[in-house]
Amino acid sequence: MDTERVERLLDAADLPSLLAALAHATGDPGLVPGDLWLNPDLALQPDGGWDEQQVERARDLAARGIERVVARVGGRAGPADELVASLIDWLTGADLDVGYRRMLAEELAVTGDLRVPEPIGGDGWPPIDADHPVAVIGAGMSGILAAHRLKQAGVDCVVLEKNGDVGGTWLENTYPGCRVDVFNHVYSYAGEQRPDWPEYHSSQPVLLDYFQDCARRWGIHDRLRFGTGVDAMSWDEQARRWTLQLDGGKAVTAGAVVSAVGQLNRPLIPRIEGTDDFAGEKFHSSSWRHDIDWDGLRVAVIGTGASALQFIPHLAEEAAHVTVFQRTPPWLIPRPVYHEPLAEGLLELFRLIPGYAHWFRLRLFWCTHEGTVGALRRDPAWDGPLDQAVSRRNEETRRLLTLYLRSQFGDRPDLLSKVVPDYPVGSKRVVLDNGIWASTLKRPNVELVSDGIERIEPAGVRGADGRLHTVDVIVFGTGFRASEFLMPMRVTGRSGADLHQTWAGDARAYNGVCVPGFPNLFCIYGPNTNIVVNGSIIYFAECATHYMVECLRLLASQGAAAMDCRPDAYDRYAARMDEHNSQMAWGISPVNSWYKSPSGRIAQNWPLPLVDYWRQTRLPDPADFELL
Repeated sequence: MDTERVERLLDAADLPSLLAALAHATGDPGLVPGDLWLNPDLALQPDGGWDEQQVERARDLAARGIERVVARVGGRAGPADELVASLIDWLTGADLDVGYRRMLAEELAVTGDLRVPEPIGGDGWPPIDADHPVAVIGAGMSGILAAHRLKQAGVDCVVLEKNGDVGGTWLENTYPGCRVDVFNHVYSYAGEQRPDWPEYHSSQPVLLDYFQDCARRWGIHDRLRFGTGVDAMSWDEQARRWTLQLDGGKAVTAGAVVSAVGQLNRPLIPRIEGTDDFAGEKFHSSSWRHDIDWDGLRVAVIGTGASALQFIPHLAEEAAHVTVFQRTPPWLIPRPVYHEPLAEGLLELFRLIPGYAHWFRLRLFWCTHEGTVGALRRDPAWDGPLDQAVSRRNEETRRLLTLYLRSQFGDRPDLLSKVVPDYPVGSKRVVLDNGIWASTLKRPNVELVSDGIERIEPAGVRGADGRLHTVDVIVFGTGFRASEFLMPMRVTGRSGADLHQTWAGDARAYNGVCVPGFPNLFCIYGPNTNIVVNGSIIYFAECATHYMVECLRLLASQGAAAMDCRPDAYDRYAARMDEHNSQMAWGISPVNSWYKSPSGRIAQNWPLPLVDYWRQTRLPDPADFELL
């Protein structure tokens, strides 16, 4: 390979992950020498915080490694799998315990999917009469994963999906600019990597294709029933099974139910006086109107959350005028590559170097999964005002992000005063930005209104200052009813208990999965399993799905039909979540956010290291369950 090509590849590479991949592909630990051991405190910096001399040494090692891989005759030799553990330690710069290393090895998946469950043996499960052993509700990211793992474990299931295809949120949300705000290499199943992601943050069509392709390759389409919503389900104590009432009046029975309905799929339309009186078109961003020709139209957008900041720039390019109504400004995190394609050199390396896409993903996972969440945790020694920051590190982050906003809006003090938040970073969802928000708000056909809405009238939106903003269309970018888990289904458990009355607006679940009084009901992406700035929700779905399969394995091994979480275990777990969430920025700040239930309790977020969730979902503790 000519020197110029090698240099071009090195310029595009993430050197630490490339060296790890080369060491693994060649079986040569000398490509990751001790003098290039990464400093975990500098993990978020380019090239792991190496100085100029170390970077040059790394480039020289990588160049030689690339030459060795390319020059190998007759195809590459098998990778040195025994190196994986030491390479993980090197790449993270940490001396990890066995469990932590195993969790990262599962995320790496360079030697194959390590999360494939063993078949559930014995006499099988369940030992009762039902139409299906398991019914999975929802065929989004979590639902198809559950069906996949159940198939691998030898357990039949049916997947009930209200839509006409798989994809969940990526099928339903088609607004312009829709894309994932997590690095796409992390927002993917560990065992199903694509070496050809076109962008760092892929768009909705690309993600939809990925999940639909996974469902096809996993061979689970024979288990999918589209256009089948679930209205209600009830536990039959005598038969020890669930009966699910479907749209249209039909019913099916199942030994267990997996709820994979997600959190962000029921639109939230705020209660604003006069909404029904508006004479023009109005809709929520999750039900985008692709039939509208925006040319010449005046548009009001209510909300400035993550989705709104993605579609507003597109509206501003097409509509005559866009008025943006903002209740609370979001913190913006600069991400220059937010809309950028992957460098061709990086894609070439993914094709050229065996396993490089996996090691690249692992480094992204490590740098983002715990690297930033610490800045959102309260420091008891912090004596600053908690309405501004929860620790010195949080305050430093606030200052850096404020500087970014000033760099973007410094020439428009009228906008700057409206876009700088007055709450700690992390109290509500942060939003990625590559400069497009400032350029959008500075357009002559865009106005930002931040002093509230009095009411909606037939001709438009009247602001709190009494001014009427005449518009033709209103778009609600106001998020979802995230804290209303499993709604609008009616769920009836043991002794006629109603799930939503049991929760009384404050959803909780043991391990985010199980609720007392509702045997064999397993929630994926359940209460307190959302993440804020650390990692990907797919990680939590993988852990919860593994836990669900292991629960069924426990039942099969004991010859039991059902398991019900004990109330004392449930209460202890909920108290633990509340205690730790109370020490996070989102639990301390009173600012409005979708992380909270109506009572103000944090019903969504996971407040601990990700490895803790991995550990607690390895195996069910029989002492925490009643077997039926």
